[in-house]
Amino acid sequence: MIIIVCLDDAGGMMFNKRRQSRDRAVISDILKMCKGSRLWVNHYTAGLFKDCDDAMVIDEAFCEKASAGEYCFAENILLMPYIEKIEKMIVYRWNRKYPADFCVDIDFKSWSCESVCEFAGFSHEKITKEIYVKSSEHVKKG
Repeated sequence: MIIIVCLDDAGGMMFNKRRQSRDRAVISDILKMCKGSRLWVNHYTAGLFKDCDDAMVIDEAFCEKASAGEYCFAENILLMPYIEKIEKMIVYRWNRKYPADFCVDIDFKSWSCESVCEFAGFSHEKITKEIYVKSSEHVKKG
């Protein structure tokens, strides 16, 4: 599965049980990227993709049920329990630090950065999109 997350500079995902930020340009980019594939989300996240076509699947156990090559947008779950299933991670960075009480639990140092691009967001002047794949070292260990 391909995990999609939005992070601040400290790896924060949420604060006080709320997403730190949302951006229409990020949602649009995700929908374009997922075209022709399933996009798995939980009920909390589903509202971000209300304009999504029938490819969105809403399920609280979405990371357990997603297959290889399918996208999962994660905001409020720990990812380490699914580390062996994750083939790629797409990270949108807000390029600022927000208060956070829930952070991503994956260390990106054990992944290879495949690409980085920046674009103007709606609510953020600059958003950085990074795509990570399992490094050969990580695959050997796993």
